[in-house]
Amino acid sequence: MEKIKVGIIGTGFIGPTHIEAIRRLGFVEVVALAETSQEQAETKAAELVIPLAYGDYREMLKNDEIHVVHNCTPNHVHFAINKDIILAGKHVISEKPLAMNSEESAELLTLAKTKDVVHGVNFNYRQHASVQNLRAMISNGDLGKVNLVHGSYLQDWLLYETDFNWRLAPEVGGESRAIADIGSHWCDTVQYVTGKKIVEVFADLATVIPVRKKATSGSNTFSTVNHEEQEYEDVAINTEDYASVLVRFENGSRGVFTVSQVSAGRKNRLSFEIDASKSSVFWNQEEPEKLWIGHRDKPNEILLADPSLFSVEAKSAIHHPGGHNEGWPDALKNMMLNFYTFVREEKSLKTDKPNFATFEDGHLSMCITDAILESHQQQKWVKVKQEKEIYS
Repeated sequence: MEKIKVGIIGTGFIGPTHIEAIRRLGFVEVVALAETSQEQAETKAAELVIPLAYGDYREMLKNDEIHVVHNCTPNHVHFAINKDIILAGKHVISEKPLAMNSEESAELLTLAKTKDVVHGVNFNYRQHASVQNLRAMISNGDLGKVNLVHGSYLQDWLLYETDFNWRLAPEVGGESRAIADIGSHWCDTVQYVTGKKIVEVFADLATVIPVRKKATSGSNTFSTVNHEEQEYEDVAINTEDYASVLVRFENGSRGVFTVSQVSAGRKNRLSFEIDASKSSVFWNQEEPEKLWIGHRDKPNEILLADPSLFSVEAKSAIHHPGGHNEGWPDALKNMMLNFYTFVREEKSLKTDKPNFATFEDGHLSMCITDAILESHQQQKWVKVKQEKEIYS
């Protein structure tokens, strides 16, 4: 069978991780990439061993051999590029956030449904094997009724005032930063695991470092430049470093989560605990092979990722014997495997249930972010508003 041919738009941090995950599948081939200039595209294509390079993604979309396009660009261009991909008749995988606001994401979802393209959003944490197994446990009633969900997503990459990145600029990253960037992942993961949507929020946001120092040389966070010798300019910051959000789910259960990009020592710690009527469970993506299960009347347990111990529904998400730990790149590979298997089998989202996050999930994420921003501004509970007709 002929391989599915793919084009990638954007080759910053996330683009090459998409490429690596795709190449692990075997039946998919990355044949082209697009960047902001022809020179940059050719340099990246040579570095990543990709045959075709485009200085304008619109030219790449004219290539009839390309079946799927990945949008791995900064936030502010997601909407326009996603729209162009769909109008070109290509299947699409987009990084989140899907757009800059829920009005744009609603338009993309409607357009994708109209054109009947397969659409995916890279909410990869739901694809961890232990998360898949936990979803099955909850669905099968093993834990009882879900009462409480609480957790956090903590990072430290913006801890210092000299840390700077394009995500700090609202015109590029969007009106929300910590919530849109990492809070969206937490919300998607817990909604996926519990099978219940967040319907109302009460939020408190804060900019911990209101003025940052941006290097005049253009070097950013994680660069190897000697900061003592660097020159800086002061930049006012008005997107959140921190947020805590109370949430209510559609079944009446409650929850709360905190996100932070200024928590020293926490590199990428998405974690959550679910307290149900029979047992509690805790998962932390920095130790993804472990699932803590808490009991009242017997010793607590640590369930290690092992296909021989997993539910039938989750076995396909784990690819090695117990003790051979699978992590972040493997969850991303699972996302790609599920998406491209769907495409290879010529399924349609109009008739077939996907096992990956779609633009529908991306739109819901935008609606939650909008509600969180509104709640913080008004200091009250705000309902998550969705366009009902989109979900019919």
